[in-house]
Amino acid sequence: MVKHIVSFKLTGTDEERRRVAQEFKDALLALPQQIDVLRSMEVGINENPAEQWDVVLIAVVDTMADVEVYAKHPAHVAAAALLAGHKADRACIDFKC
Repeated sequence: MVKHIVSFKLTGTDEERRRVAQEFKDALLALPQQIDVLRSMEVGINENPAEQWDVVLIAVVDTMADVEVYAKHPAHVAAAALLAGHKADRACIDFKC
């Protein structure tokens, strides 16, 4: 199995960032029912105001090839588009578990 972990820093006011993060979270949590290779999805919105990252996702798939299938799937592309104009930074790691 592979864990695909991505963190996002968003732009805007606290309220704007919270709204975008929640919309993104809702869209991501719907993906396991739409993408066959996606085994599970967890999404967290940062609650610690001392930290600068806003959202983290943990997706689990079977193989590294499945990460690419997931990334290119139209439902995932649509979810990622919710961050357009709001994404300041992104960090990602994929590892076998």
